[in-house]
Amino acid sequence: MLPSHGVMTHGWLPESGSIEVVSPSGVCCAGMHALKYAYLAIKAGDVKKAVATGSERFSGLLVAEVFEEEAQKLKEMEENPYIAFQKDFLRWMLSDGASAFLMTDQPNEEGLSLRIDWIEGVSYANQMDACMYMGAEKLEDGSLKGFMDYTPEEIMTQSVFSIKQDITLLSDNIIKLGGIKIKEIFERRELTAKDIDHFLPHISSNFFKSKIYDMIEEYGGGIPYEKWFMNLFTVGNVGAASVYLMIDELFKSGKLKKGEKILLLVPESGRFSYMYAMLTVC
Repeated sequence: MLPSHGVMTHGWLPESGSIEVVSPSGVCCAGMHALKYAYLAIKAGDVKKAVATGSERFSGLLVAEVFEEEAQKLKEMEENPYIAFQKDFLRWMLSDGASAFLMTDQPNEEGLSLRIDWIEGVSYANQMDACMYMGAEKLEDGSLKGFMDYTPEEIMTQSVFSIKQDITLLSDNIIKLGGIKIKEIFERRELTAKDIDHFLPHISSNFFKSKIYDMIEEYGGGIPYEKWFMNLFTVGNVGAASVYLMIDELFKSGKLKKGEKILLLVPESGRFSYMYAMLTVC
């Protein structure tokens, strides 16, 4: 938990010198928060280049002994797919990995570059309870009781450090809330689906693909599947690194042409946060 992940990574890079390190925490949106910090630092003229990264290592939390009742959930999962997003089945939906971007105030001298046009985020924590959490248990009133308020024995016997989700909150809100902000962005920036050449939505499971499609159809005018780019089946759900890995693979695919627009969508179910960004190929 301490020191921060960022400074621990910096400790492996003595050749980088003494630099500023910022380490956003959270899950999927943390990588986008790092990207925005680097983007704003360059845009403000504080630095000429920066490295932003997203990284996850879930595997140590997802070993079998943490999930004693998993076998009993199989029949229930067939009847209600959202059960797959509870504590017991998160182990099949989270992956280890990391990726990083070098960002500068100038485009590449050779080949293509990606220019960040804007990055926006929103949190609905002011109106929503925690949905995905770890190191805590959810009480009946929706609040979280953190690990520091448990005895060492309780921490061990109650799997306090396992990662969990409130599937009722997830199913009722994760898509709906994401659509509210994308509608506002499209209207304020006068965007339509025709302005988007490539759509990169981060999703934890293919279960959500059609639901996001319907949400974009309702709020943003619809983005056809041929404009979507995902690598969930080959890379997995790498949380904060997922959007980096998607961008990197698309960038190296040979599909991009100068002037094309890339829309990013990164939801986080921790307490319902969302990040959106637009990139231009140049």
